[in-house]
Amino acid sequence: MKPWIEKWFKKAAEPAHLKSGKWGERQAVRLLKSKGWKIMGERVRVGRHDELDIIANHEGVLVFVEVKTRKNEDFGRPISAVNQAKRHHLSRAAVGYLKHQKPPPDYFRFDVVEVIGEPDMGPPKIRHIENAFQLASSYKLWW
Repeated sequence: MKPWIEKWFKKAAEPAHLKSGKWGERQAVRLLKSKGWKIMGERVRVGRHDELDIIANHEGVLVFVEVKTRKNEDFGRPISAVNQAKRHHLSRAAVGYLKHQKPPPDYFRFDVVEVIGEPDMGPPKIRHIENAFQLASSYKLWW
């Protein structure tokens, strides 16, 4: 970028919560790969408003993985943030993604990976909750 442009259009520093979230997602990907999972996508945008943290394949099952990162568990477990509204948004994103899969997968599920820790504070505590929730009842599949 040209110096005069940099002077006027400096890129803002990334907020700490986004850095923490990306770090947590990297930890989750590392865990899943160590289990032999195939990572098909990270931070996959679906439509204008939806994003899926990780899409993976494990033994023929398409898995949509939501990653929740927290510094500690002082205010409860990270999975508690995957409330009904969040499950609805994730279901909408998954259905949007599935519409473009030819042929559609035989099986899919939603997992949650909890990452507790900080980048510079040693190894994080990671929990993988398989089949954490079902597709929201307001969404129907066509196959």
